[in-house]
Amino acid sequence: MKHIILRSFAYYLFWTFFFVICRFFFLGYHYDKADELTSMEIFQVIWHGLRMDLSFAGYLSVIPFLLFLNETAFRKPVFIKILSVYTWVLLGLIALLVTADLELYSAWGYRLDATPLQYLNTPAEMIASTSSAPLWLLLLIYIALVGIGYLLYKAVRPLWNISLLNRGKHLAVDLLLSLFLVALLILPIRGGWQQIPLNQSDVYFSQKLFANHSGVNVPWNLMHSLIKKNHQTKNPYDYFEEEKARQLVEELYQSKSDSVPILIKGKKPNILYIILESYTAKFIGPLGGPTDVTPNLNALAKEGIFFTNIYASGDRSEKGMVALLSGYPVQTTTSIIKTPKKTERLPHFAKDLRDNGYATSFYYGGELAFANIKSYLLNGKYGRLIEKTDFSSEHYNSKWGVHDHILFEKVLQEHKIPRRPFFTTVYTLSSHEPFETPIPTKFPGSDDQSKFKNSVYYTDWALGKFIDQAKKQLWWENTLVVIVADHGHPYPGNDPVDAPSKFRIPLLLTGGAVAVKDTIIQNIGSQTDIAPTLLQQLGFPAMAYSWGKNLLDPNAKQFAFYVFNDGFGMVTPDGVVTVDNVSKRPNLQDSTVTEKQIDQGKAYMQTSFADFLKK
Repeated sequence: MKHIILRSFAYYLFWTFFFVICRFFFLGYHYDKADELTSMEIFQVIWHGLRMDLSFAGYLSVIPFLLFLNETAFRKPVFIKILSVYTWVLLGLIALLVTADLELYSAWGYRLDATPLQYLNTPAEMIASTSSAPLWLLLLIYIALVGIGYLLYKAVRPLWNISLLNRGKHLAVDLLLSLFLVALLILPIRGGWQQIPLNQSDVYFSQKLFANHSGVNVPWNLMHSLIKKNHQTKNPYDYFEEEKARQLVEELYQSKSDSVPILIKGKKPNILYIILESYTAKFIGPLGGPTDVTPNLNALAKEGIFFTNIYASGDRSEKGMVALLSGYPVQTTTSIIKTPKKTERLPHFAKDLRDNGYATSFYYGGELAFANIKSYLLNGKYGRLIEKTDFSSEHYNSKWGVHDHILFEKVLQEHKIPRRPFFTTVYTLSSHEPFETPIPTKFPGSDDQSKFKNSVYYTDWALGKFIDQAKKQLWWENTLVVIVADHGHPYPGNDPVDAPSKFRIPLLLTGGAVAVKDTIIQNIGSQTDIAPTLLQQLGFPAMAYSWGKNLLDPNAKQFAFYVFNDGFGMVTPDGVVTVDNVSKRPNLQDSTVTEKQIDQGKAYMQTSFADFLKK
């Protein structure tokens, strides 16, 4: 009898210890962030995370405990052999998940969940997102994890050797005990006797997101994310009664002026909408960054209307695109762009302009199949889509597509003599990982931050060449150029996932059609505000863009709402607050932030996701 108990608990503890070791690997891999934790906080990471480790060890032990039960009943060694095969396969798979999570966390700022599965239809692009990863180091870590798992398993393996069992005596008792041990696994699996089963909030204990994230068990998180598909049918952000949430959001859009200054001259100006990949405000001179990274954009800021307090709505390219072109809020753990039947119901800047006589086109040097972007653009009624296959392969970089200066050259070549007003969207890619540049590097260093800095400099160089040539075209004087980023970036500084500095981006209106120069707008706003602002400047209806406000309206309430994984940030003149939905409390809160601001952020999260579900 004691051997039945001993071998069952030994197997269960084998997985538990392995997961604890995996957590130490995570802390070691992200030593720069772990260094900001106190010794007590690291202990709490292990202590709080242990509950989730015990839970997933329970899941993994169900089949082995059943094999132990069958081995006891039938006395066949084959069940132990099956157990070993089961364990080795799972050990290799889990070690792979844990290793992949190390680098994905560096790139995305949250633990591995079902999100990467949304990109399986474009694996090359998904791999490119983390192509700067130290593959040899990750391979060594994977081997180390498998090796440690092997040694742990080898240490406990003799405990369930069939020769240890006292055959023939107390068989009925042994069977009942084995069955009881299988049923007992329910307790750790659900995290205890409490009414609500274990979830991520049970390992959250700190206002430091990294500390909370470190406590999460990766395979548990992935399994939970795959099972928890009710994000497509049920609103997980049910903070208030529906009517109260609606009223709180409506207050954000109530204050408006009867008249807003029109700063765009001419009738139906051409529009060049340039979206810069990962262009963080931290590298822009007029936004407080160094002056030598984006000298061309810095100079252009004096030639038009420069917005200094604009925030990206999310932190992924496909999410930023919907906010920029449809004025629609970003979803945290998914994206509306993944569901074409939903994007069909969105307003779209390109469609509105096409309905008003514009020729519409979208230029991108990569593959538009990535993240289902192409379906969204087609739903937006773009008349022409230019992507990677429309360029010669000799201009491809190693991962994504053509370099930015090649992209800009094609735009110029195909806009020599436009026959009617055009709306052309140009989306760059060179400042995306792996940060490859075709020109000599300006800044020393081979680390990712230095490579990212050089890639931003290169894109600025390509942009400067493009604008210089565009100014020589006959259409320039009747053209509005919109320059904005799709999202910000953790670099430089390796910002936390919720930091407002990670989301702050540049926005510039320039070109011959801009009536004023060297104008600074300090109003706080978001990507969702850009489309309605431009439509009102052009004299076109903007009522469909209900999630945006006019950035040039002096009476509009100043705020920016952004989301990170399962949380949100709210920026107003009173300050910044970020709230994590798992812990249900602020991570970052300026002392001047009011409870009303927090409630409005929660209400915005709730109502915007409810709207997404209804689409």
